[in-house]
Amino acid sequence: MQEQEPIRSKQPGALRGLSGKVLLLTIIFVMLGEVLIFLPSIANFRIQWLKGRIAQAEIAALAAEAAPDQILSSDLRSEILMGAGVLVVSLEKGESRKLALRSDGDFMIDASFDLRSTMWYEAIMDAFGAMLAGENRVIGVMDKPPNMSGDLIEIALYEEPLQAAMFRYGFNILLLSIFLSLLVAGMIFAALNWVLVQPMQRLTRNMVEFGQNPEDFSRIIKPGLRHDEIGIAERELHDMQTELATMLQQKNHLAALGLAVSKVSHDLRNMLTSAQLISDRLSNVEDPTVKRFAPKLISSLDRAIEFLSQTLKFGRAQELPPNRERLELRELADEVIEAVVIKPSSRIRIFNEVKAGVVVDADREHLIRVLTNLKRNSIQALEFLQAERSDAPEGVISLDARREGSVTVIEIRDNGPGIPEQVRERLFQAFQSAARQGGTGLGLAIAAELVRAHGGDIILQSSSEAGTCFVITIPDQVTQLRPGRTGERKLSLKA
Repeated sequence: MQEQEPIRSKQPGALRGLSGKVLLLTIIFVMLGEVLIFLPSIANFRIQWLKGRIAQAEIAALAAEAAPDQILSSDLRSEILMGAGVLVVSLEKGESRKLALRSDGDFMIDASFDLRSTMWYEAIMDAFGAMLAGENRVIGVMDKPPNMSGDLIEIALYEEPLQAAMFRYGFNILLLSIFLSLLVAGMIFAALNWVLVQPMQRLTRNMVEFGQNPEDFSRIIKPGLRHDEIGIAERELHDMQTELATMLQQKNHLAALGLAVSKVSHDLRNMLTSAQLISDRLSNVEDPTVKRFAPKLISSLDRAIEFLSQTLKFGRAQELPPNRERLELRELADEVIEAVVIKPSSRIRIFNEVKAGVVVDADREHLIRVLTNLKRNSIQALEFLQAERSDAPEGVISLDARREGSVTVIEIRDNGPGIPEQVRERLFQAFQSAARQGGTGLGLAIAAELVRAHGGDIILQSSSEAGTCFVITIPDQVTQLRPGRTGERKLSLKA
Protein backbone atom coordinates (compact mmCIF):
# COMPACT_ATOMS: atom_id res chain seq x y z
CA MET A 1 0.00 0.00 0.00
CA GLN A 2 1.35 3.35 -0.99
CA GLU A 3 1.92 5.67 1.94
CA GLN A 4 0.12 8.98 1.90
CA GLU A 5 2.21 12.09 2.16
CA PRO A 6 1.57 14.07 5.34
CA ILE A 7 -0.69 17.09 4.92
CA ARG A 8 1.31 20.27 5.44
CA SER A 9 -0.36 23.38 6.79
CA LYS A 10 -0.16 26.50 4.69
CA GLN A 11 -0.79 30.12 5.36
CA PRO A 12 -4.44 31.18 4.75
CA GLY A 13 -5.36 33.94 2.34
CA ALA A 14 -5.83 37.55 3.33
CA LEU A 15 -9.61 37.29 3.67
CA ARG A 16 -9.63 33.86 5.32
CA GLY A 17 -6.79 34.69 7.67
CA LEU A 18 -6.98 36.15 11.15
CA SER A 19 -6.29 39.66 9.89
CA GLY A 20 -9.21 39.65 7.45
CA LYS A 21 -11.57 38.21 10.06
CA VAL A 22 -10.56 40.84 12.61
CA LEU A 23 -11.13 43.62 10.05
CA LEU A 24 -14.54 42.28 9.04
CA LEU A 25 -15.69 41.82 12.63
CA THR A 26 -14.46 45.29 13.56
CA ILE A 27 -16.45 46.90 10.73
CA ILE A 28 -19.57 44.91 11.62
CA PHE A 29 -19.45 45.80 15.30
CA VAL A 30 -18.69 49.47 14.66
CA MET A 31 -21.60 49.68 12.19
CA LEU A 32 -23.80 47.97 14.77
CA GLY A 33 -22.74 50.60 17.29
CA GLU A 34 -23.57 53.35 14.81
CA VAL A 35 -27.01 51.84 14.24
CA LEU A 36 -27.63 51.76 17.97
CA ILE A 37 -26.63 55.42 18.11
CA PHE A 38 -28.76 56.31 15.06
CA LEU A 39 -32.03 55.03 16.56
CA PRO A 40 -32.20 57.43 19.52
CA SER A 41 -30.69 60.21 17.41
CA ILE A 42 -33.48 60.16 14.80
CA ALA A 43 -36.08 59.89 17.56
CA ASN A 44 -34.64 62.91 19.35
CA PHE A 45 -34.48 64.85 16.07
CA ARG A 46 -38.21 64.30 15.51
CA ILE A 47 -39.09 65.40 19.02
CA GLN A 48 -36.97 68.54 18.79
CA TRP A 49 -38.41 69.36 15.38
CA LEU A 50 -41.96 69.08 16.73
CA LYS A 51 -41.06 71.16 19.79
CA GLY A 52 -39.76 73.82 17.41
CA ARG A 53 -43.10 73.87 15.64
CA ILE A 54 -44.87 74.09 19.00
CA ALA A 55 -42.74 77.08 19.98
CA GLN A 56 -43.52 78.84 16.70
CA ALA A 57 -47.22 78.05 17.08
CA GLU A 58 -47.26 79.51 20.61
CA ILE A 59 -45.71 82.73 19.37
CA ALA A 60 -48.25 82.84 16.55
CA ALA A 61 -51.08 82.34 19.05
CA LEU A 62 -49.75 85.13 21.27
CA ALA A 63 -49.50 87.42 18.24
CA ALA A 64 -53.11 86.68 17.35
CA GLU A 65 -54.21 87.50 20.88
CA ALA A 66 -52.37 90.83 20.68
CA ALA A 67 -54.32 91.95 17.62
CA PRO A 68 -56.92 94.71 18.11
CA ASP A 69 -60.09 93.09 19.37
CA GLN A 70 -58.33 89.75 18.67
CA ILE A 71 -59.70 89.92 15.13
CA LEU A 72 -57.48 88.80 12.25
CA SER A 73 -58.19 88.86 8.59
CA SER A 74 -58.27 85.60 6.73
CA ASP A 75 -55.12 86.45 4.80
CA LEU A 76 -53.21 87.47 7.91
CA ARG A 77 -54.28 84.34 9.79
CA SER A 78 -53.21 82.13 6.90
CA GLU A 79 -49.91 83.94 6.72
CA ILE A 80 -49.29 83.48 10.43
CA LEU A 81 -50.19 79.77 10.29
CA MET A 82 -47.99 79.24 7.24
CA GLY A 83 -45.10 80.97 8.96
CA ALA A 84 -45.51 78.70 11.97
CA GLY A 85 -45.95 75.63 9.76
CA VAL A 86 -49.14 74.46 11.49
CA LEU A 87 -52.83 74.12 10.75
CA VAL A 88 -54.39 74.55 14.18
CA VAL A 89 -53.20 76.10 17.44
CA SER A 90 -55.13 75.49 20.65
CA LEU A 91 -54.18 76.74 24.12
CA GLU A 92 -55.41 75.44 27.45
CA LYS A 93 -55.02 77.35 30.70
CA GLY A 94 -56.64 76.06 33.84
CA GLU A 95 -60.08 74.82 32.94
CA SER A 96 -60.46 77.04 29.89
CA ARG A 97 -59.55 75.89 26.41
CA LYS A 98 -59.20 78.34 23.54
CA LEU A 99 -58.78 77.81 19.80
CA ALA A 100 -56.20 80.45 19.01
CA LEU A 101 -55.70 79.86 15.27
CA ARG A 102 -57.22 77.56 12.68
CA SER A 103 -56.74 77.13 8.95
CA ASP A 104 -59.68 77.65 6.61
CA GLY A 105 -59.36 74.26 4.91
CA ASP A 106 -60.98 70.99 5.99
CA PHE A 107 -58.77 68.25 7.37
CA MET A 108 -58.81 65.30 9.76
CA ILE A 109 -56.17 64.39 12.27
CA ASP A 110 -54.71 60.95 11.44
CA ALA A 111 -52.55 60.46 14.52
CA SER A 112 -51.94 62.23 17.82
CA PHE A 113 -48.80 62.39 19.92
CA ASP A 114 -48.30 63.64 23.46
CA LEU A 115 -44.72 64.80 23.94
CA ARG A 116 -45.14 65.20 27.69
CA SER A 117 -45.19 61.45 28.50
CA THR A 118 -43.39 59.77 25.62
CA MET A 119 -41.04 56.93 26.61
CA TRP A 120 -37.77 56.37 24.76
CA TYR A 121 -38.91 53.21 23.00
CA GLU A 122 -42.18 54.92 22.01
CA ALA A 123 -40.18 57.83 20.59
CA ILE A 124 -38.11 55.45 18.44
CA MET A 125 -41.21 53.64 17.17
CA ASP A 126 -42.96 56.96 16.42
CA ALA A 127 -39.90 58.20 14.53
CA PHE A 128 -39.75 55.15 12.27
CA GLY A 129 -43.53 55.32 11.86
CA ALA A 130 -43.21 58.88 10.62
CA MET A 131 -40.46 57.95 8.15
CA LEU A 132 -42.38 54.98 6.80
CA ALA A 133 -45.74 56.76 6.50
CA GLY A 134 -46.53 56.84 2.80
CA GLU A 135 -49.21 59.52 2.69
CA ASN A 136 -49.18 63.12 3.82
CA ARG A 137 -50.75 62.62 7.19
CA VAL A 138 -52.11 65.30 9.46
CA ILE A 139 -50.88 64.79 12.97
CA GLY A 140 -51.82 66.35 16.27
CA VAL A 141 -49.11 67.16 18.81
CA MET A 142 -49.57 68.10 22.47
CA ASP A 143 -46.98 69.54 24.79
CA LYS A 144 -46.45 72.05 27.57
CA PRO A 145 -46.04 75.61 26.18
CA PRO A 146 -42.34 76.51 26.23
CA ASN A 147 -43.12 80.19 27.01
CA MET A 148 -45.51 79.30 29.87
CA SER A 149 -48.45 80.91 28.14
CA GLY A 150 -50.73 78.13 29.41
CA ASP A 151 -50.84 74.61 30.76
CA LEU A 152 -51.18 72.83 27.41
CA ILE A 153 -50.72 73.63 23.77
CA GLU A 154 -52.03 71.47 20.96
CA ILE A 155 -51.24 71.86 17.31
CA ALA A 156 -52.12 70.13 14.06
CA LEU A 157 -49.76 70.03 11.08
CA TYR A 158 -48.86 68.16 7.93
CA GLU A 159 -46.28 65.41 8.50
CA GLU A 160 -44.62 65.75 5.08
CA PRO A 161 -42.13 68.52 6.10
CA LEU A 162 -41.16 66.42 9.12
CA GLN A 163 -40.56 63.39 6.88
CA ALA A 164 -38.38 65.41 4.53
CA ALA A 165 -36.34 66.82 7.42
CA MET A 166 -35.94 63.37 8.97
CA PHE A 167 -34.74 61.85 5.68
CA ARG A 168 -32.20 64.65 5.22
CA TYR A 169 -31.00 64.18 8.80
CA GLY A 170 -30.89 60.40 8.38
CA PHE A 171 -28.89 60.66 5.15
CA ASN A 172 -26.38 62.98 6.78
CA ILE A 173 -26.14 60.67 9.79
CA LEU A 174 -25.63 57.71 7.43
CA LEU A 175 -22.74 59.39 5.63
CA LEU A 176 -21.22 60.44 8.93
CA SER A 177 -21.70 56.93 10.34
CA ILE A 178 -20.01 55.32 7.37
CA PHE A 179 -17.09 57.71 7.64
CA LEU A 180 -16.75 57.24 11.39
CA SER A 181 -17.20 53.48 11.09
CA LEU A 182 -14.41 53.18 8.58
CA LEU A 183 -12.20 55.52 10.58
CA VAL A 184 -12.82 53.82 13.92
CA ALA A 185 -12.66 50.35 12.35
CA GLY A 186 -9.33 51.21 10.75
CA MET A 187 -7.93 52.49 14.03
CA ILE A 188 -9.19 49.48 16.00
CA PHE A 189 -7.95 47.10 13.32
CA ALA A 190 -4.52 48.72 13.29
CA ALA A 191 -4.30 48.41 17.08
CA LEU A 192 -5.52 44.80 17.15
CA ASN A 193 -3.32 43.91 14.20
CA TRP A 194 -0.25 45.25 15.99
CA VAL A 195 -1.11 43.85 19.40
CA LEU A 196 -2.64 40.45 18.50
CA VAL A 197 -2.79 39.55 14.82
CA GLN A 198 0.85 40.04 13.84
CA PRO A 199 2.20 38.12 16.87
CA MET A 200 -0.26 35.28 16.18
CA GLN A 201 0.76 35.23 12.52
CA ARG A 202 4.39 35.07 13.62
CA LEU A 203 3.61 32.13 15.90
CA THR A 204 1.71 30.39 13.10
CA ARG A 205 4.47 30.88 10.52
CA ASN A 206 7.05 29.62 12.97
CA MET A 207 5.07 26.48 13.83
CA VAL A 208 4.57 25.70 10.14
CA GLU A 209 8.25 26.23 9.33
CA PHE A 210 9.39 24.29 12.40
CA GLY A 211 7.07 21.41 11.52
CA GLN A 212 8.76 21.08 8.13
CA ASN A 213 12.12 20.37 9.76
CA PRO A 214 11.86 20.05 13.55
CA GLU A 215 15.51 19.05 13.89
CA ASP A 216 16.73 22.43 12.63
CA PHE A 217 17.58 24.56 15.67
CA SER A 218 17.60 27.71 13.54
CA ARG A 219 13.84 27.39 13.09
CA ILE A 220 13.12 27.62 16.81
CA ILE A 221 11.15 30.75 17.63
CA LYS A 222 12.97 33.58 19.35
CA PRO A 223 10.69 34.94 22.08
CA GLY A 224 10.22 38.66 22.48
CA LEU A 225 10.16 40.82 25.61
CA ARG A 226 6.39 40.84 26.05
CA HIS A 227 5.00 39.83 29.45
CA ASP A 228 1.41 39.19 28.40
CA GLU A 229 -0.21 35.97 27.15
CA ILE A 230 1.51 36.29 23.75
CA GLY A 231 4.90 36.56 25.42
CA ILE A 232 4.16 33.53 27.60
CA ALA A 233 3.07 31.56 24.51
CA GLU A 234 6.28 32.49 22.68
CA ARG A 235 8.50 31.42 25.57
CA GLU A 236 6.60 28.16 26.11
CA LEU A 237 6.75 27.43 22.37
CA HIS A 238 10.49 28.15 22.39
CA ASP A 239 11.07 25.74 25.27
CA MET A 240 8.88 23.06 23.69
CA GLN A 241 10.58 23.36 20.29
CA THR A 242 14.02 23.26 21.88
CA GLU A 243 13.13 20.15 23.88
CA LEU A 244 11.59 18.48 20.83
CA ALA A 245 14.55 19.27 18.58
CA THR A 246 16.94 17.95 21.22
CA MET A 247 14.90 14.77 21.66
CA LEU A 248 14.76 14.18 17.91
CA GLN A 249 18.49 14.73 17.63
CA GLN A 250 19.10 12.29 20.47
CA LYS A 251 16.72 9.83 18.83
CA ASN A 252 18.68 9.99 15.61
CA HIS A 253 21.92 9.46 17.50
CA LEU A 254 20.42 6.49 19.36
CA ALA A 255 19.07 5.06 16.11
CA ALA A 256 22.49 5.35 14.52
CA LEU A 257 24.06 3.80 17.62
CA GLY A 258 21.53 0.96 17.59
CA LEU A 259 22.25 0.30 13.94
CA ALA A 260 25.96 0.19 14.64
CA VAL A 261 25.44 -2.12 17.62
CA SER A 262 23.26 -4.46 15.59
CA LYS A 263 25.97 -4.69 12.93
CA VAL A 264 28.71 -5.64 15.39
CA SER A 265 26.57 -7.74 17.73
CA HIS A 266 27.18 -10.97 15.82
CA ASP A 267 30.95 -10.61 15.84
CA LEU A 268 30.91 -9.50 19.47
CA ARG A 269 28.84 -12.49 20.50
CA ASN A 270 31.22 -14.80 18.66
CA MET A 271 34.18 -13.22 20.46
CA LEU A 272 32.50 -13.61 23.84
CA THR A 273 31.56 -17.22 23.07
CA SER A 274 35.14 -18.04 22.08
CA ALA A 275 36.39 -16.42 25.26
CA GLN A 276 33.86 -18.45 27.24
CA LEU A 277 35.11 -21.71 25.67
CA ILE A 278 38.70 -20.79 26.49
CA SER A 279 37.75 -19.99 30.06
CA ASP A 280 35.99 -23.35 30.37
CA ARG A 281 39.24 -25.07 29.35
CA LEU A 282 41.17 -22.99 31.83
CA SER A 283 39.01 -24.38 34.60
CA ASN A 284 40.60 -27.81 33.99
CA VAL A 285 44.13 -26.51 34.46
CA GLU A 286 45.64 -27.65 37.75
CA ASP A 287 47.39 -24.38 38.45
CA PRO A 288 46.01 -22.99 41.74
CA THR A 289 46.01 -19.40 40.47
CA VAL A 290 44.07 -20.40 37.38
CA LYS A 291 41.60 -22.41 39.43
CA ARG A 292 41.07 -19.40 41.67
CA PHE A 293 40.42 -16.85 38.90
CA ALA A 294 38.78 -19.07 36.27
CA PRO A 295 35.31 -19.12 37.95
CA LYS A 296 35.34 -15.33 38.21
CA LEU A 297 36.32 -15.05 34.54
CA ILE A 298 33.55 -17.45 33.52
CA SER A 299 31.01 -15.54 35.61
CA SER A 300 32.08 -12.23 34.08
CA LEU A 301 31.78 -13.61 30.54
CA ASP A 302 28.34 -15.04 31.33
CA ARG A 303 27.17 -11.66 32.56
CA ALA A 304 28.62 -9.95 29.50
CA ILE A 305 26.85 -12.32 27.11
CA GLU A 306 23.60 -12.01 29.02
CA PHE A 307 23.81 -8.22 29.11
CA LEU A 308 24.48 -8.10 25.36
CA SER A 309 21.54 -10.39 24.61
CA GLN A 310 19.13 -8.47 26.83
CA THR A 311 20.25 -5.11 25.45
CA LEU A 312 19.81 -6.22 21.84
CA LYS A 313 16.37 -7.60 22.59
CA PHE A 314 15.29 -4.43 24.39
CA GLY A 315 16.78 -2.26 21.66
CA ARG A 316 14.31 -3.48 19.07
CA ALA A 317 12.14 -0.67 17.75
CA GLN A 318 9.00 -2.54 18.72
CA GLU A 319 8.09 -6.01 19.91
CA LEU A 320 5.93 -7.96 17.54
CA PRO A 321 2.30 -8.18 18.67
CA PRO A 322 1.56 -11.38 20.58
CA ASN A 323 0.40 -14.34 18.53
CA ARG A 324 -1.94 -15.72 21.17
CA GLU A 325 -3.01 -19.32 21.57
CA ARG A 326 -4.33 -21.58 24.34
CA LEU A 327 -1.30 -23.10 26.10
CA GLU A 328 -1.03 -25.82 28.72
CA LEU A 329 0.82 -23.89 31.39
CA ARG A 330 2.33 -26.87 33.26
CA GLU A 331 4.08 -28.13 30.11
CA LEU A 332 5.35 -24.66 29.30
CA ALA A 333 6.68 -24.24 32.87
CA ASP A 334 8.58 -27.56 32.56
CA GLU A 335 10.15 -26.29 29.38
CA VAL A 336 11.28 -23.08 31.09
CA ILE A 337 12.72 -24.96 34.07
CA GLU A 338 14.69 -27.31 31.85
CA ALA A 339 16.15 -24.40 29.86
CA VAL A 340 17.35 -22.45 32.91
CA VAL A 341 21.08 -22.93 33.61
CA ILE A 342 22.10 -23.30 37.27
CA LYS A 343 25.72 -23.49 38.39
CA PRO A 344 26.66 -26.91 39.73
CA SER A 345 27.94 -25.30 42.89
CA SER A 346 24.62 -23.57 43.55
CA ARG A 347 22.18 -25.17 45.94
CA ILE A 348 18.97 -24.21 44.14
CA ARG A 349 15.90 -26.27 43.32
CA ILE A 350 12.99 -25.25 41.10
CA PHE A 351 9.51 -26.70 41.59
CA ASN A 352 6.66 -26.70 39.08
CA GLU A 353 3.48 -26.56 41.16
CA VAL A 354 1.14 -25.75 38.28
CA LYS A 355 -1.73 -28.20 38.19
CA ALA A 356 -2.59 -30.02 35.01
CA GLY A 357 -5.38 -28.43 33.01
CA VAL A 358 -4.50 -24.78 33.78
CA VAL A 359 -4.38 -22.97 30.45
CA VAL A 360 -3.30 -19.48 29.47
CA ASP A 361 -4.21 -17.48 26.37
CA ALA A 362 -0.83 -16.01 25.42
CA ASP A 363 2.03 -15.93 22.95
CA ARG A 364 4.26 -18.93 23.61
CA GLU A 365 7.61 -17.26 22.98
CA HIS A 366 6.65 -14.11 24.86
CA LEU A 367 5.51 -16.04 27.94
CA ILE A 368 8.68 -18.17 27.90
CA ARG A 369 10.78 -14.99 27.89
CA VAL A 370 8.76 -13.55 30.79
CA LEU A 371 9.06 -16.65 32.96
CA THR A 372 12.73 -17.12 32.04
CA ASN A 373 13.58 -13.55 33.05
CA LEU A 374 11.79 -13.88 36.37
CA LYS A 375 13.41 -17.24 37.16
CA ARG A 376 16.82 -15.92 36.18
CA ASN A 377 16.37 -13.00 38.55
CA SER A 378 15.45 -15.39 41.36
CA ILE A 379 18.48 -17.59 40.60
CA GLN A 380 20.82 -14.58 40.63
CA ALA A 381 19.39 -13.41 43.94
CA LEU A 382 19.82 -16.87 45.53
CA GLU A 383 23.36 -17.28 44.16
CA PHE A 384 24.24 -13.83 45.52
CA LEU A 385 22.86 -14.79 48.93
CA GLN A 386 24.79 -18.08 49.01
CA ALA A 387 27.98 -16.32 47.95
CA GLU A 388 27.60 -13.75 50.72
CA ARG A 389 26.52 -16.14 53.49
CA SER A 390 27.99 -19.55 54.03
CA ASP A 391 25.03 -20.52 56.24
CA ALA A 392 22.46 -19.56 53.61
CA PRO A 393 19.66 -22.12 53.24
CA GLU A 394 19.01 -24.09 50.11
CA GLY A 395 17.44 -21.92 47.43
CA VAL A 396 13.87 -22.76 46.45
CA ILE A 397 11.97 -21.36 43.47
CA SER A 398 8.37 -22.34 42.83
CA LEU A 399 5.98 -21.60 40.04
CA ASP A 400 2.23 -21.87 40.53
CA ALA A 401 -0.81 -20.80 38.53
CA ARG A 402 -4.60 -20.75 38.70
CA ARG A 403 -7.62 -19.58 36.77
CA GLU A 404 -9.84 -16.77 38.09
CA GLY A 405 -12.73 -16.53 35.64
CA SER A 406 -11.26 -15.47 32.29
CA VAL A 407 -7.90 -14.47 33.84
CA THR A 408 -4.82 -16.63 34.37
CA VAL A 409 -2.84 -15.80 37.53
CA ILE A 410 0.81 -16.93 37.68
CA GLU A 411 2.89 -16.72 40.87
CA ILE A 412 6.68 -17.05 41.05
CA ARG A 413 8.15 -17.32 44.55
CA ASP A 414 11.64 -17.71 45.98
CA ASN A 415 13.25 -17.68 49.41
CA GLY A 416 15.90 -15.18 48.41
CA PRO A 417 17.09 -12.05 50.25
CA GLY A 418 14.29 -9.87 48.88
CA ILE A 419 14.45 -6.66 46.88
CA PRO A 420 15.85 -3.50 48.48
CA GLU A 421 13.27 -0.82 49.32
CA GLN A 422 14.99 1.85 47.21
CA VAL A 423 14.76 -0.32 44.09
CA ARG A 424 11.06 -1.21 44.27
CA GLU A 425 9.77 2.13 42.97
CA ARG A 426 11.67 1.75 39.67
CA LEU A 427 11.52 -2.03 39.56
CA PHE A 428 10.10 -2.29 36.03
CA GLN A 429 12.10 0.58 34.47
CA ALA A 430 14.82 -0.23 31.96
CA PHE A 431 18.39 0.02 33.26
CA GLN A 432 17.01 1.22 36.61
CA SER A 433 15.87 -1.98 38.33
CA ALA A 434 19.14 -3.84 38.90
CA ALA A 435 19.03 -4.69 42.57
CA ARG A 436 22.61 -5.88 42.83
CA GLN A 437 25.91 -5.46 41.09
CA GLY A 438 26.16 -7.38 37.84
CA GLY A 439 22.48 -7.15 36.92
CA THR A 440 21.42 -5.64 33.60
CA GLY A 441 18.26 -3.95 34.80
CA LEU A 442 16.41 -5.16 31.69
CA GLY A 443 14.85 -8.50 32.66
CA LEU A 444 11.87 -7.10 34.56
CA ALA A 445 11.42 -4.21 32.10
CA ILE A 446 11.17 -6.64 29.18
CA ALA A 447 8.86 -8.94 31.15
CA ALA A 448 6.53 -6.06 32.04
CA GLU A 449 6.44 -4.86 28.43
CA LEU A 450 5.54 -8.33 27.12
CA VAL A 451 2.86 -8.91 29.77
CA ARG A 452 1.22 -5.52 29.12
CA ALA A 453 1.14 -6.31 25.41
CA HIS A 454 -1.27 -9.12 26.37
CA GLY A 455 -3.47 -6.69 28.27
CA GLY A 456 -2.18 -8.06 31.58
CA ASP A 457 -0.05 -6.83 34.43
CA ILE A 458 2.90 -7.88 36.57
CA ILE A 459 3.34 -6.76 40.17
CA LEU A 460 5.65 -7.34 43.09
CA GLN A 461 3.23 -8.89 45.56
CA SER A 462 5.65 -9.24 48.45
CA SER A 463 9.37 -8.97 49.17
CA SER A 464 11.19 -9.47 52.47
CA GLU A 465 14.07 -11.39 54.00
CA ALA A 466 11.86 -14.50 53.74
CA GLY A 467 11.63 -14.24 49.95
CA THR A 468 9.98 -12.56 46.99
CA CYS A 469 6.74 -13.19 45.11
CA PHE A 470 5.84 -11.84 41.66
CA VAL A 471 2.27 -12.14 40.35
CA ILE A 472 1.40 -12.11 36.64
CA THR A 473 -2.18 -11.71 35.41
CA ILE A 474 -3.05 -12.40 31.77
CA PRO A 475 -6.70 -12.09 30.65
CA ASP A 476 -8.10 -14.21 27.85
CA GLN A 477 -8.33 -12.58 24.48
CA VAL A 478 -11.83 -11.29 23.74
CA THR A 479 -13.02 -11.78 20.18
CA GLN A 480 -15.24 -9.32 18.40
CA LEU A 481 -18.95 -9.43 18.98
CA ARG A 482 -20.97 -11.53 16.52
CA PRO A 483 -24.73 -12.02 16.20
CA GLY A 484 -26.21 -15.26 17.45
CA ARG A 485 -28.86 -17.29 15.74
CA THR A 486 -31.63 -15.39 17.46
CA GLY A 487 -30.13 -11.99 16.64
CA GLU A 488 -28.69 -11.49 20.11
CA ARG A 489 -25.16 -10.18 20.69
CA LYS A 490 -22.92 -12.76 22.31
CA LEU A 491 -19.48 -12.26 23.84
CA SER A 492 -17.16 -15.15 23.08
CA LEU A 493 -13.62 -15.96 24.11
CA LYS A 494 -11.01 -17.27 21.74
CA ALA A 495 -10.86 -21.01 22.14
